[in-house]
Amino acid sequence: MSKVLEINNLRYKKNNKLILNNINLDLETGKIIGLLGANGAGKTTLMRLIAGVNSRTSGKITVSGVDSKAAIKSCVSMTYSLKSFKSLAGGGWSKRSDRVKDVIKFYLEVYPDFSLEKYQQMAKFLTIDNNQKIEALSTGGQEKLMIALTLARQVSLYLLDEPLNGVDIMTRKKIIKSIIQWKSDDSTIIISSHYVTEIASLLDDVVIIKDQTVNQVISVEEIQTKYRLGVEDYYEKIYEGGLKDE
Repeated sequence: MSKVLEINNLRYKKNNKLILNNINLDLETGKIIGLLGANGAGKTTLMRLIAGVNSRTSGKITVSGVDSKAAIKSCVSMTYSLKSFKSLAGGGWSKRSDRVKDVIKFYLEVYPDFSLEKYQQMAKFLTIDNNQKIEALSTGGQEKLMIALTLARQVSLYLLDEPLNGVDIMTRKKIIKSIIQWKSDDSTIIISSHYVTEIASLLDDVVIIKDQTVNQVISVEEIQTKYRLGVEDYYEKIYEGGLKDE
């Protein structure tokens, strides 16, 4: 398999505080990877660094063979909260209107790789009303919209940052099914979530962030066969102090 992501000696500081240190990570194409870590471990920061939203302090990030921020942005699609997205978009769509259809129009204008056909399929499956006002969307409705927008881009790497947060169990199931249904074989998804057990069935590999760096990169198969544990139990034991080889 080819590598979709290579991170070498990544370091990130904010306001003179070290957030991530000595991050080295290689990920293969075609997989779904769980990015796990405690609150404040740096998962969202790492995703934003990969997507080129934040600027790294030092180190190198390569996605699909390119390493400039501009080139990487054409290879990566990341979920944002609608509040964060307005800021990233410069308010472009919100100045025109405040309905879902205007966010879609913005995506079509900004991202040449955005597939309206794919979005409409997901919108139907997730019961998204394109005429609904943004301010009227529930938390679950916002998450479903951002999942559909993110996965409708035709890129090699998708970053799903806590897509299940604050939504009811039926909506979580719908989102998980949409990830399975609309992932292409040659794309890679990194998903962070505190609902570890619910996303475990999706995952090929797990990356655990602890103490400002990558503590573990391990396949789900190895977790199950070598340690005879579920993904969440394994993750909890790593945070409790590690595991002894059997």
